[in-house]
Amino acid sequence: MHTEAHLNVGEATIKLLEQYGVDTVFGIPGVHTLEFCRGLNKSSIHHVQARNEQGAGFMADGYARASGKPGVALVISGPGVTNALTAVGQAYADSIPMLLLSADAASYTLGKGLGCLHEVPSLTDTTAPLTAFSAIAMNAEEVPLLLARAFSVFSSERPRPVHIAIPTDVLEMPVETDWEVPELPMRPAPTAKKIERACELLRNARQPMICVGGGACLAGDAITKVAERLGAAVIGSINGKGIVPDTHPLSLSAGTVRREVQQYLQQADVVLAVGTELSEVDSFEETLEIPGKIIRIDIDTRKMNDIYPSEVAIIGGARASCEAIANRLGEVKARAETVTEVARIRREFRTRLDAGQLRHCKVLDVLREALPDETIIMADVCQLVYTGTFAFDVGKPRLWNYPGGYCTLGSGLPDAIGARLARPETPVVTFAGDGGFMFTVQELVTGAELGLALPIILWNNEGLKQIQDDMILREIELVGVTGINPDFIALAQACGCHALRIDSAEGLVEAINTAFNADRPTVIEVRERDPWLN
Repeated sequence: MHTEAHLNVGEATIKLLEQYGVDTVFGIPGVHTLEFCRGLNKSSIHHVQARNEQGAGFMADGYARASGKPGVALVISGPGVTNALTAVGQAYADSIPMLLLSADAASYTLGKGLGCLHEVPSLTDTTAPLTAFSAIAMNAEEVPLLLARAFSVFSSERPRPVHIAIPTDVLEMPVETDWEVPELPMRPAPTAKKIERACELLRNARQPMICVGGGACLAGDAITKVAERLGAAVIGSINGKGIVPDTHPLSLSAGTVRREVQQYLQQADVVLAVGTELSEVDSFEETLEIPGKIIRIDIDTRKMNDIYPSEVAIIGGARASCEAIANRLGEVKARAETVTEVARIRREFRTRLDAGQLRHCKVLDVLREALPDETIIMADVCQLVYTGTFAFDVGKPRLWNYPGGYCTLGSGLPDAIGARLARPETPVVTFAGDGGFMFTVQELVTGAELGLALPIILWNNEGLKQIQDDMILREIELVGVTGINPDFIALAQACGCHALRIDSAEGLVEAINTAFNADRPTVIEVRERDPWLN
């Protein structure tokens, strides 16, 4: 079929993305992406102008985390790609579906070292280690094939980011036929034999437990049913937080970081691990001691026999697999004492806190009371958030987000902008520390330009406090962790946002409520040393 409008590749690529359901892209236009921009002007896709491509990548990441749909960053070649690569690394570590779509230098110059504008010896080699795949389209016909491959990854495999580069001369090539979206594959279904073997282990378990990660975010109801049938405690990773509500009597929240939970996990004789790597970043321990037999449910075959080998390895989608277990498990005598044990451990979370964590909990408790239950938290890496992982309850998946896998600073604000655009009817809040906030503070301008009602809880402990504490613990004289901060109130206002510094719990509640009704983001500075927190 011949296309009626004589589109070029840049225009046709945008049109095809629209057919895939893409409604927003994040980036900064440049001379190499002008043909993409021509296509955007003919589409209904909303282009969001970030202030740095790293911010654009994080916005795409946040969009995907909040919606479950692929986030798209559209950037120039060379520095556009390398600026965005930190966000790509974060999406890779946390299994987030992201498309990094970039231009590249003209195809006839690639690899020749001619000193072309934005030249990189090989963009695809640069991004390949942090993507499911990275490829360059050397002609028009390859573009729809590569996009089909990308969206097939997102729909059926571990949903890691993909990079597709299109050289400038290819972007200008005419497209002779209409490009269409093919039928996309689905995640594999578990086999009946594997499900029965898992059920046999669970039925006969003396003390079963369930560990859940971000790969299980669609399986919450089925996992809850299995947990209640067995009387099994549920332990979440960072990205697994809320899959079974934190307030459920069998939930230990994302408590893997707590020594009490690590010791409790050692008592399990059977562990059902669903969509989780059982990763070091969830526990801050290189390896967990798990003497029990492990049933692993995952779509990544490489996770079945890593440092936690499987007794039963189920390759399949989390929801289908857990529903099959729930349906096949039959009558089991639930372990009644688990509820009491979980309640005791949850109480210990709050009675074994250091002085800093006690201050964090004062703020987190006020915020939990003030924020609507459905609020999405897009958090940066900071001590307030470390504590919140086990001390701030959420009732659904995808409501608590911070980049524990890659542990990069600066993602909180742009992630929140992406989430706010992905789910405009849902309240979104950023938690950020003063150090990380400075990495992407310029994206306040983007939020102001978009007119987003976005409260930003800025936890100011006057430095890179976690690293300060680590240096002190190892008896290292402080170096590079005590630099001065700007006046955050003046800085936020200069970026077109509202800002205030609060000095009481009542002031924090009032500030949150006002920020949700504002016409732009609001920076709410909370200082760790203020009297009301001590």
